[in-house]
Amino acid sequence: MILPVILSGGSGSRLWPVSREHYPKQFLNLHKEDVSLLQEAALRIKDIANSGEPLIVCNEEHRFLVAEQMQQVGLKDSTIILEPCGRNTAPALALAALAASAVNPDAELLVMPADHVIKDTEAFAHAVEQGHMLSQEGKLVTFGITPSSPHTGYGYIKRGKALTQGFLVAAFVEKPNLEAAENYLKSGDYLWNSGIFLFKASSFLAALGQYAPDILQSCQAAFEARTEDMDFLRIDEACFAECRSESIDYAVMEHTDQAAVIPMSPGWSDIGAWDALHELRSVDDKENGNAIHGDVMLHQTRNSLVYSESRLVAAVGVDNLVIVETDDAVLVADRRQAQDTKLIVNALKAAGRKEFQSHQRIYRPWGYYRTMVLTDSFQVKEIVVKPGGKLSLQMHHHRAEHWVVVQGTAQVTQGEGHGNTANLRSFLLSEDESTYIPLGTVHRLENPGVIPLKLIEVQTGSYLGEDDIVRYNDKYGRE
Repeated sequence: MILPVILSGGSGSRLWPVSREHYPKQFLNLHKEDVSLLQEAALRIKDIANSGEPLIVCNEEHRFLVAEQMQQVGLKDSTIILEPCGRNTAPALALAALAASAVNPDAELLVMPADHVIKDTEAFAHAVEQGHMLSQEGKLVTFGITPSSPHTGYGYIKRGKALTQGFLVAAFVEKPNLEAAENYLKSGDYLWNSGIFLFKASSFLAALGQYAPDILQSCQAAFEARTEDMDFLRIDEACFAECRSESIDYAVMEHTDQAAVIPMSPGWSDIGAWDALHELRSVDDKENGNAIHGDVMLHQTRNSLVYSESRLVAAVGVDNLVIVETDDAVLVADRRQAQDTKLIVNALKAAGRKEFQSHQRIYRPWGYYRTMVLTDSFQVKEIVVKPGGKLSLQMHHHRAEHWVVVQGTAQVTQGEGHGNTANLRSFLLSEDESTYIPLGTVHRLENPGVIPLKLIEVQTGSYLGEDDIVRYNDKYGRE
């Protein structure tokens, strides 16, 4: 059986402001309106013979997002490994291989990034079938994309001696300049590096032990000290933090003589910047070459991407632009410089601004909240709790809260007095009903209904930060 391994990392910088550190692009519906890129990657395996449910390696911060999105597409038995800190692809794959080999040392891993698009899943499945034959022989297989242009944003793979399926890898090449990329395209010997791999867990671990033994040792120690946390495998933080950060290409693939490549043309894109999304969605307005999303009106606009999330965006008489709007930021860029969006993110981070990290809408395992108004003395939020969702039993030292239910039914648990967890009482609130939670009162909110619970929360107090919270009990393990 082939075990799909989905790497769900990333900082969310290249598709800012829609993608953020706490909500990077793999969780967004960028290619299809009904599924995210992560969900696309997970569903892609249905076309591959003898494949099981995916093993996902993700940042601890994203664990509930990953679990929720897998449940939404019916993949409730997926294994989710939590990285306590980012250490690039080689350590992430080491964790996946160790988890797989604990069940079956010869488990075959199909490694896919969570944020790539593959339009032709049948062509991809055929390439995997070809790679499977090589993987069974002990080869470390990667998949190269037949280039359609002299792209300077991708790494390249030079193919070597022909095999029964695919080719040996002659060299891995860094992102080239335009002249070199044009020569690669003319030669026909180079492929774009997709970052997709297929190999036995035992083959990869053996190669890692040969070429990067320190990474393997750190990951083994971290994995052996793992704990199970609900549906997650939690890796030991202290051991994993000692591991150096390295990609699989640098750690293993560039050194081994067992690297093989399968060429393929499955309509692949890594959506590495806004110009790539324009290419992917340029069918939206074929006549003028525009890609549009949301509430958009255009006049004499050509070759542009206009992306709206929360309001009407109009463009008049512009060419070759990227215009992206969210409820707290607007990006306007020349399409030719779309790759430089990450420089704005770096500047926001250096300035200590929150826009690089999170949206106005903040997702939690129980649902989400959205800040509508924020001042020094009060804050207004929209809170949405999914059916069966339950916030922690909690208390705030510096703020009081007023709740007004606008949809659904709320079950409220509330104590008496500052920090008192005894004599808690519970009651229901229906639409248009409200309650008041005094400062220091222990309380909990949950949704006992079958439709989302929506309420407006007004916070008042001397400090309104999210770190003003004491959790006494939490069904999601966040005490």
